[in-house]
Amino acid sequence: MPSIMSDPYLIVYCTCPNRETARRIAALLVDAHHAACVNVLPGVTSFYHWKGRLQQDEETLLMIKTTGAAYAKVQALITQHHPYELPEVVAVPIRAGLPGYLDWLDQCTANGVSNQEESP
Repeated sequence: MPSIMSDPYLIVYCTCPNRETARRIAALLVDAHHAACVNVLPGVTSFYHWKGRLQQDEETLLMIKTTGAAYAKVQALITQHHPYELPEVVAVPIRAGLPGYLDWLDQCTANGVSNQEESP
């Protein structure tokens, strides 16, 4: 199975417990150039099993537009700053898009990937 990092463009989904956490993580991702854009979508109701019990929570969804090259940095930043024991971080490839938008996505994330690769 190919790595998600081999896909040129990704949308990464991450649920957060509240809008403040979501906004903080979104700002960190964009400021670090790990994502070109992050949509913060409040009002998501999540149903899931956790530790043997059915859970229902109101959450805020992050829709993160990034590249495969930046994915590892996105995942690392989210796990570092997310309050959940096991945050949802799932990526799906973008198979097509407006060429100008995809170029912009490349430009916005290229600096974050190259800066991180140059660090010791």
